[in-house]
Amino acid sequence: MADVLPYKPRTGEIPTDPGVYRFRDADGRVLYVGKAKNLRQRLSNYFAPLRTLHERTRRMVTTAASVEWTVVATDVDSLQLEYMWIKEFDPPFNVRYKDDKSYPFMAITLADEAPRVIVTRNRRIPGAKYFGPFPKVWAVHDTIELMIRAFPIRTCSDASYRKAMQTGRPCFPGQIGRCGGPCSMTCTIEEHRAMVDDFIAFMEGGDERFTRELTKRMREASAAMDYEAAAKYRDKLASIDAVLGKSALVLAADEDADLFGIAEDELSAAVQHFVIRGGRVRGVRATAIDKEIDISGPELVDQVLQRAYGESTDIPRRILVPWLPEDAVELEEWLREKRGRKVEIAVAQRGQRAELMRTATLNATQALIRHKTKRTSDYVARTQALTDLQEALGMDEAPLRIECYDISHLSGTNVVASMVVFEDGLPRKDQYRSFNIAETTDDTDSMYQVLMRRLAHIDSAPETLPDPTAEVVDPSSGSGAGSRRPRFAYRPQLLIVDGGQPQVAAAERALRDSGATGIALCGIAKRLEEIWLPGDDFPVILPRTSEALYLVQRLRDEAHRFAITHQRRRRRRDITTVLSEVPGLGDARIKALLKHFGSVAKLRAADAEQIQEVSGIGPALARSIQARLSKGAVENA
Repeated sequence: MADVLPYKPRTGEIPTDPGVYRFRDADGRVLYVGKAKNLRQRLSNYFAPLRTLHERTRRMVTTAASVEWTVVATDVDSLQLEYMWIKEFDPPFNVRYKDDKSYPFMAITLADEAPRVIVTRNRRIPGAKYFGPFPKVWAVHDTIELMIRAFPIRTCSDASYRKAMQTGRPCFPGQIGRCGGPCSMTCTIEEHRAMVDDFIAFMEGGDERFTRELTKRMREASAAMDYEAAAKYRDKLASIDAVLGKSALVLAADEDADLFGIAEDELSAAVQHFVIRGGRVRGVRATAIDKEIDISGPELVDQVLQRAYGESTDIPRRILVPWLPEDAVELEEWLREKRGRKVEIAVAQRGQRAELMRTATLNATQALIRHKTKRTSDYVARTQALTDLQEALGMDEAPLRIECYDISHLSGTNVVASMVVFEDGLPRKDQYRSFNIAETTDDTDSMYQVLMRRLAHIDSAPETLPDPTAEVVDPSSGSGAGSRRPRFAYRPQLLIVDGGQPQVAAAERALRDSGATGIALCGIAKRLEEIWLPGDDFPVILPRTSEALYLVQRLRDEAHRFAITHQRRRRRRDITTVLSEVPGLGDARIKALLKHFGSVAKLRAADAEQIQEVSGIGPALARSIQARLSKGAVENA
């Protein structure tokens, strides 16, 4: 592979002005759009020696056949032009968004003569004002039901409205007092429009004003002995209180903000957009993102904000993000022009904002897990994953049985390994294995030892006893290390090791020394998520949309999780053995100690007074426990 791209422009040809650049392929298709405050400085990063580039960036620049740029007057202009071109060309190497379109919205049809409130998933109703999205359809209906008691605006269909206009008889909601009645002229169109404006103002966070006004009117009506009017105001207040009860106050009552929680890995990201009006969460929007080239957290925030507000006029005073983009000042200016007033982009660092950011990030993390596992749980997706993996690795047949191995240790000690098994793209937890490694020099030696022990039984009969050094532990069953199954059951078509070239070389040596043939091998390196094959100088880069990559990632993550679980269980077992040597300390007190401190490290670090806080542990016994743990630490040093 040549180390210099043939279309690389001369450095002097690239201006130092702000602008937007586009990479195109040989057919002229736009592959990637980006912006820069200094075009020369930014583009020089793409034309560095290929061996120094991120693998996915290298794939983009080698796929491209040309690069072009457009100089603009200001950084804000470059931001606007970048957004416009990304929307127009939909470049395959820019981040890809997948909105959760299952969420319903509340919409007010402002373009109608007498606007009505409806539940919809259609975001393209002309002139409509939207609120949400809501987690469930019933949540929207409940909110509307409560709101129209305080603000009785139209909910009937257009057909019912036209019929009522022709006959002069109110529609059904108007007959039962759930609509002001613009169709039958019970109220005028102007009066109904005023109620619609109040409805929108309340949903946008003006709840305190309405509460004060209704309370004042109720008291005035009561003082004037107009108890019927006072009862109506009371019922409206109750409806407003019920709506507010559905949405807890998360920030100051006068604060309007949008908060973005983001969870990401090398290939994907999930965004949780919390819409906060009047200090309350009025809606949550979930978005999944596929990343193709290397992109940092601040750059991702930049792209997310551009997309969130590119065509939106509902821009709050404050936008809270996990990382501040490099062009935050330009983004604020761009948003200020769209909003007509000042907009602040800030990082949630402390207090209620930081707590809410943690909640949004937790939701984003869970959404990312769902996004990544959804594809491997579907039969069609699993079949496609195995086919893609077969083609990428050059195998003769699809790997119906895959085994993945990971090494785990604690600062070089307590070395363990895990083996997880997937058949037909699904985990077979009953065939997972854990290994203890007594002596080793490094991770590659550990990998070699584990595979030699595994491959020694590769062609054994099913009745053959298992490797006595391997433990069978089903993580979902809670069974202990003593449960055993009748050995390694089947020959795998593919072995995957967690790591790059060194780990793959160790595994290849184990395959060769054991005499095992017909088994494919690869490794997955976590930093860049590239696939390494034995003897190859360059890794295999699977596309971000590849089902195969999701399957391999899940195997790697499951092997890592299982290894960590076994190591923790082993450490807990070791500390139990040490504590059992203390006179007067039985199983019940040992369990109480471990439960109280939560971890072996905290128990070892505790002094006698802290140990004595555990129920059933007196001063003398606490000193004995501390002395025994201190002695064990010295022996293991």
